[in-house]
Amino acid sequence: MKKLKESDIPTVRLYPLGDAAVVVHFGDVIGEQTHQQVQAFTAYLAQHPFEGLVEYVPAFTTVTVYYDPWVISKSGNLNPYTKVTGFLQRMLPYAAPNGKAQERRLVEIPVVYGGEFGPDLSYVAAHNGLRPEEVIALHTQPEYLVYMIGFAPGFPYLGGLDPKLATPRREDPREAVAAGAVGIAGSQTGIYPLRTPGGWQLIGRTPVTLFNPASASPSLLQAGHLVKFVPISEEEYFERKELQHVS
Repeated sequence: MKKLKESDIPTVRLYPLGDAAVVVHFGDVIGEQTHQQVQAFTAYLAQHPFEGLVEYVPAFTTVTVYYDPWVISKSGNLNPYTKVTGFLQRMLPYAAPNGKAQERRLVEIPVVYGGEFGPDLSYVAAHNGLRPEEVIALHTQPEYLVYMIGFAPGFPYLGGLDPKLATPRREDPREAVAAGAVGIAGSQTGIYPLRTPGGWQLIGRTPVTLFNPASASPSLLQAGHLVKFVPISEEEYFERKELQHVS
């Protein structure tokens, strides 16, 4: 990867998280530019890990880098945090976006909307002065960018929701939300990969398995992927679920 000129390096803050992690902060705005910076940095770190690196966790505007203080402190007189921040600072000129358009994987997610599969569809519609059919049309129109995976294993936080669909979280979160539930919370939409408590407004459900711990790549979606929701019928939902069980 080509080294950038100093004037082209994005402004980045580094600060500690506990005694074994450093947060690399790329800004306060959630958007395409910041996402590209996060992706470029994690890609470079994956290819050039330093001794003592444990893992790194990308988020909307940050990458948290976890390290083993004992391994880091084995050589040299600097404390582990100072050494790790030094490693990361030296990476920054090489780990910035190159300005080229990224080739992204598009994943289609079939969804049955409304009814028992989307019990909050009518509420989302009423909250925004829409008909349920209009909610479905608006929700299936964009290609959503996966900004990060979090909350639960395989849970994608998607950017690109039409502002006309923005709806607050439920005041009374559900004790259990079914795996595959598609919901809206504020200006975001996402998919529950596992049965878990949750407070998002549920508008539909997909038969697709988003998280499989037995798979070599457990999470179907990754940061940087694109998601396109495709409406299906209840019959198609059960047919696809049955095919998954057979395979």
